[in-house]
Amino acid sequence: MKKNYVKGIAVFLSVMFLALLCPGRTMAQQKVTDKDIIGVWIMTSFKYDGEDRNYICDSYNQVKIYCADGAYACAEIIRDRKGRYVIYPHEYGTYSFKNGKYIEMGRDATDLIKMTSKTTFKGRWQNRYDEWKKVTDMPEKLTRHILEKCKAAQESPEDIQKLMERYIMKNHTSK
Repeated sequence: MKKNYVKGIAVFLSVMFLALLCPGRTMAQQKVTDKDIIGVWIMTSFKYDGEDRNYICDSYNQVKIYCADGAYACAEIIRDRKGRYVIYPHEYGTYSFKNGKYIEMGRDATDLIKMTSKTTFKGRWQNRYDEWKKVTDMPEKLTRHILEKCKAAQESPEDIQKLMERYIMKNHTSK
């Protein structure tokens, strides 16, 4: 009887040890660091609440570029009626990603970025659910081009805003 009791405890402890060891290894392999976000990301899924349709297709996609210096760019890529791809800058600014907390353009946007591995993240924005995949083979020439297009589409600074208001908007006459 005592032998069975000791044997049972040994089996129980062995099972518990293995149960603790295996998930620990899996979690260690999937550890995502703050620097893992740096690079180019392509949207793989874009679905609205209550819909099964994925809006990502051969005529529409989105790209996010995270730079090591904290710069961030987001653009839509759309194929027009002529079959040419057009970049529609969505945003250019700053981001930070520290200890799983994501801030974009000064906004707490942790729901937008939930890293599931070093090459995938998922997120929720307004009434849609997005999934992204990291792209490691995008040519630097294309990455720079998207960054520059987004940068050029930034809102004009306040002094230029005032000049446009004074010299363009208020300086016209209708007759």
